[in-house]
Amino acid sequence: MSHLPGIAVTGVSGRMGQMLVRIIGESYKCRLVGAVERSGHDWVGADLGSAMGAASLGVTVTDDPLEAFSQAQAVIDFTAPEATLEFAGMAAQARAVHVIGTTGMTDEQIARLEPAARHAVIIRAGNMSLGVNLLVQLTKKVAAALDEDFDVEVIEAHHHHKVDAPSGTALMLGEAAAEGRGVALADVSDRGRDGITGARKRGDIGFSAIRGGDIVGEHDVLFAGPGERIVLRHLATDRAIFARGALKAALWGQGKAPGQYDMMDVLGL
Repeated sequence: MSHLPGIAVTGVSGRMGQMLVRIIGESYKCRLVGAVERSGHDWVGADLGSAMGAASLGVTVTDDPLEAFSQAQAVIDFTAPEATLEFAGMAAQARAVHVIGTTGMTDEQIARLEPAARHAVIIRAGNMSLGVNLLVQLTKKVAAALDEDFDVEVIEAHHHHKVDAPSGTALMLGEAAAEGRGVALADVSDRGRDGITGARKRGDIGFSAIRGGDIVGEHDVLFAGPGERIVLRHLATDRAIFARGALKAALWGQGKAPGQYDMMDVLGL
């Protein structure tokens, strides 16, 4: 087992963190070598398996990311933007592939990843699933084929714990639609409607966000034209798909040249 790539997971007590631990444990292509939580968390200092209410895993949860990363060939990170920026520098110092599934990052925060990417592989995506990345490609093609007689609306739904809107996936889809039309999303994005907003502006790409219950992730891209509508849809029913995609990215990144990549690169799309 010692010859297999070692994976460290950040935010290991969270829903995605625990799912990643399970998916890594089921894989014969890698091994779990690090588990990171914030300082003061109840799990710090405990065996990860015991903290999860399962058998011992022989991996102690730490609040020292650099210690965990130094033993790893890849870091998988679904946390928060500022934490991810700190982890990026440490992962680069350890020369570990940094897989980022964190959403809600601003353009300025994304730009701050560049120094780390000069020294290590960073793979960042708003969504790690194969189906969603295929949907992105389809959205781009349909948007390129239709003119502005078709209004574009990205509609997304997630569980009530999600803190950012629109979702990272919704923004990926909006970027794809804008690219298909040859425009910048920032120039045509319509993210909020409340009160007397006036008629919809021709060419805008709209976003609608739903939050409720335990919805894992649902995304529709609606192309609404005169007398007809086209709807592209992806429904996620198990967040394991995101963990499997992230693990696939971590393994794909081994041996790649430093730089920033995304799931399109990983999947060859």
